[in-house]
Amino acid sequence: MTEHHIKEKLTTTHLKNSVLLLLIIILLMGCGKDNEPAVTRAEINKPAPDFTLVDLQGKIWQLSSLRGKVVFINFWATWCPPCLEEMPSMQALNTAMANAPFQMLTILNNDQPAFAQNLVNKLSLTFPVLIDPNSETGTQYGLTGVPETFIIDPEGILREKFLGPRPWNSQGAMDMLNAYFPHN
Repeated sequence: MTEHHIKEKLTTTHLKNSVLLLLIIILLMGCGKDNEPAVTRAEINKPAPDFTLVDLQGKIWQLSSLRGKVVFINFWATWCPPCLEEMPSMQALNTAMANAPFQMLTILNNDQPAFAQNLVNKLSLTFPVLIDPNSETGTQYGLTGVPETFIIDPEGILREKFLGPRPWNSQGAMDMLNAYFPHN
């Protein structure tokens, strides 16, 4: 073999090995945890991430099955004083909206269901308290703390996000929610 043929063969072999190495790297990048489906994050004016959770009474709730209603989602914990502060106004709002296409859901975050049940009994709360055992729903909604509240319109679009407690039975809160109800 001539020196030219040897160089050509080495170049071809080097090229083949480089392509093979590149393919192996691409294949390896597609394996493992990094290849898990991306978690859909909640964004204002985009479809709200769907979830299925069980409440304290064992009822299964799926967000997507509530289309046609304005959905109020509040993440909270019994160890959170601001959360407890807004509970009476949330109960008043829930009662006021009894005949509207409205669903209040609260999601217990990093807390014990038994503690939540005690609070529900003590305050005579009538809205569902859903259990998010691994905080997966909180992660989907980009939870930064509690309380945080999200308003979803009847088409399933996330319209509002509120950090911290609010007077939910105030005229301002009622007007904000009423803006999302279907008007004939």
